[in-house]
Amino acid sequence: MKKIKLDIVGLSYSQTQSGAYALVLGEISGRRRLPIIIGSFEAQAIAIEIEKMTPSRPLTHDLFKSFAQAYNITVQEVIIYNLVDGIFYSKLICSDGKRTMEIDARTSDAIAVSVRFDCPIYTYEFILSTAGIVIEGNDFVYLENISETPEEKGTISATGSYATLSDDELRTRLQEALAEEAYEKAAKIRDELTKRRAS
Repeated sequence: MKKIKLDIVGLSYSQTQSGAYALVLGEISGRRRLPIIIGSFEAQAIAIEIEKMTPSRPLTHDLFKSFAQAYNITVQEVIIYNLVDGIFYSKLICSDGKRTMEIDARTSDAIAVSVRFDCPIYTYEFILSTAGIVIEGNDFVYLENISETPEEKGTISATGSYATLSDDELRTRLQEALAEEAYEKAAKIRDELTKRRAS
């Protein structure tokens, strides 16, 4: 069965399930998107690695990577191989250089591991044709700040409170937030700094 390569194109607060996030994977050579609902911890773990933020202590997926590397095990690829009753099934394809092993994993954990090992993500045609959506134009290509909750929508942006601070003060607060493992706060400060660099 031919594998279809996917890439992470979106991560945002879920509009349909409270406390959950929508991870959107996109077909590399096509316009189809595969939305997957994941938990907040896994969403944060994925976003932290994508944004290259360094937590003060290793997260669970960082621990997995360190443990695997200590025994010379690499994750070569992630395959989303089945979809049953709305639940995606995934596996990690791992190797120690001599043997190749398949390890069953929740899709959210598998993606969090894949971004740490910088390995490709694949699925099969029947999954994309069943659960995928086709995007017209360039819509839906985003990586949103995952810390925005429904309560924060419609209120003054949290980054607005940082607008009066200097860049140096923001960088100091960013380091403090990371040290306290306040990742949502750190993401908002990072967004303010990014917005300033872009303007």
